[in-house]
Amino acid sequence: MVKRFIPFILILVLVSFPLSGCYYFSAKNEIKDAEKLLTELKGTGGEKQVPYEYCSAETFLEAAKLEFSHNDFKIAKGFASRSKSASQTGLTEVKKK
Repeated sequence: MVKRFIPFILILVLVSFPLSGCYYFSAKNEIKDAEKLLTELKGTGGEKQVPYEYCSAETFLEAAKLEFSHNDFKIAKGFASRSKSASQTGLTEVKKK
């Protein structure tokens, strides 16, 4: 019985470690991309021209960083995605003007 149990646990551990890191790196990259877009929006005068999108992007990015620091990587990735979306919308609006 024990001989069957040990390989099962080893396989479970080996499979779970790579899967648990997926959200970590995914969220980290998403936050990094959101920061770049927010910086670009700020550089094009987004604070004054599209304040709603800028404020939304900034707030979502802060929430993403907070959730990331609390090890809630899936939620952090979601907030970072929303920040990216708000920044992209703001950049599109700034380029139209």
